Amino acid sequence: MPPTHTTPALAGSDDATDVLHTTDDGRFRVRLVPDKEARNPRNDDTNLVHVITIDTFHGRYLPVDADGGPLAKAWERLKWNRWKGVDTFTRYVTIMHGGIVLESAPQGGPRSLWYLTGEEATAIDGPLLTEAYVQAEMDEYEAWATGDVWSYIVEERISSRRVDDPDDAMQTFEHVDSCTGLSTTPYAQAQAREALAFYASRDTTPTA
Repeated sequence: MPPTHTTPALAGSDDATDVLHTTDDGRFRVRLVPDKEARNPRNDDTNLVHVITIDTFHGRYLPVDADGGPLAKAWERLKWNRWKGVDTFTRYVTIMHGGIVLESAPQGGPRSLWYLTGEEATAIDGPLLTEAYVQAEMDEYEAWATGDVWSYIVEERISSRRVDDPDDAMQTFEHVDSCTGLSTTPYAQAQAREALAFYASRDTTPTA
């Protein structure tokens, strides 16, 4: 699920604890906050990778996907050996279907197998990038399952004075830009710093 730029009426105080970075002149800053409205990326109908959930830890977690894809029945036949089932299924997908299988076991989610057949991989972009594609969908889900989805908020420092007391100056931060749905902390931090750099580099000199 791609990140979404938003324009909510957000403002921060000088003592905000979620500030990631502030420009040298103190004019702009960017905050990084958990995206509490993040949706399960497996509900996105653009997903191409199939997922077979192999352990929900006694029902503690829901299956990643309700449908395990075209090779789900093959897994049912091969899973009887709890020690070799994953390896056997992986070899089966590789040899018989020219595909790829990756295993996921996040701390905050079910254990699962993510796969594409060779035919599906060719339709996407060829076999060279298949593993990276499967890994990307898997990482996105794991980030959601573990709460590692973020929003950044770029803010600008604004000075104002009270009408009834001009000597009483006040400074606050006002919303400039924001983006939600940023999966994984490193990616979210990189995007936040890039957005801050964009606004900090703009020419804000008033025109005549």
